Amino acid sequence: MTLQNLKYSVLDLAYIAQGNTIKQTLNNSLDLARYVEKLGYTRFWLAEHHNMVSIASSATSVLIGYIAEGTNTIRVGSGGVMLPNHSSLIIAEQFGTLESLYPGRIDLGVGRAPGTDGYTAMALGRNPQIINEQFPRQISELHTYFSEENKNGQVRAIPGEGLNIPVYILGSSTDSAWLAAELGLPYAFAGHFAPDQMGMAFKIYRENYKPSDRFPEPYIIAATNIIAADTDEEAEYLSTTLYQAFVNLVRNDRKPAQPPVEDMDTIWSPMEAMQVRRMLSLSIIGSKETVQKKLNDFLEVYQIDELMAVTNVYDHKTRLRSYEILKEVITG
Repeated sequence: MTLQNLKYSVLDLAYIAQGNTIKQTLNNSLDLARYVEKLGYTRFWLAEHHNMVSIASSATSVLIGYIAEGTNTIRVGSGGVMLPNHSSLIIAEQFGTLESLYPGRIDLGVGRAPGTDGYTAMALGRNPQIINEQFPRQISELHTYFSEENKNGQVRAIPGEGLNIPVYILGSSTDSAWLAAELGLPYAFAGHFAPDQMGMAFKIYRENYKPSDRFPEPYIIAATNIIAADTDEEAEYLSTTLYQAFVNLVRNDRKPAQPPVEDMDTIWSPMEAMQVRRMLSLSIIGSKETVQKKLNDFLEVYQIDELMAVTNVYDHKTRLRSYEILKEVITG
């Protein structure tokens, strides 16, 4: 895989910057989607998270509709819906509705994690004892609800039935790599916060892939943090917003996205710095030239089909510029 053949997309968590309202945050997500659509990005995914004051994408299906309505060609979807948080039928109906409104543009990425803390997972009605059996069963249920053959079933997804909605399996460890390979579905890995097992997960997925009618070949998407700026120094400065977000995660100190700072050593301890740098070890941060070199190295190691960039910076216009630079790197 080379840069010229690489598909490039966006994963947006609708980060709430300090001082911004929820409405402003969601408007910024739409503005970003419109901007990257003009730049030729393939898809714009939104991630389900709950009980986080820095993330506004909890009602993922609703937000997908908002983004799809405000754009024209870019694919819009979930990266992902945390399927055990929901009834399979409800998700089939929601995404069936979205696909009916925006035909040929909706993706359904699904994961098994809660996207939140333990207490909130309980509030969502999850049963952790059955998750490993529930998740693959729910994927099978989704395919049944989307099939034309289910028109004679006792339970039908209307809208949803007979619609061509691609399902993607998400993972942050090796577990879902086995499942995606077994089911013959595309696989997306959360390298933006859990990089440790990404290489092994891709190896498992490729070596065990069973071709399906819709996806005869394995297809790999890697999500990673990318912060591009006009200089390395500016990019490193902007990245301190991302570092602070992960320090807060380590401390369980929930707050909106913070402005960048000149010196992270005034904020994190050496142990926290080590933890954060490990979680962000695959992040690509720098000028156009630096991003190009790091991205080429990344592709040489992981041989992905599609890059899904996560850009958590404080200023919206700066985020737009980062995605513009990334597009220039990939397309030349």
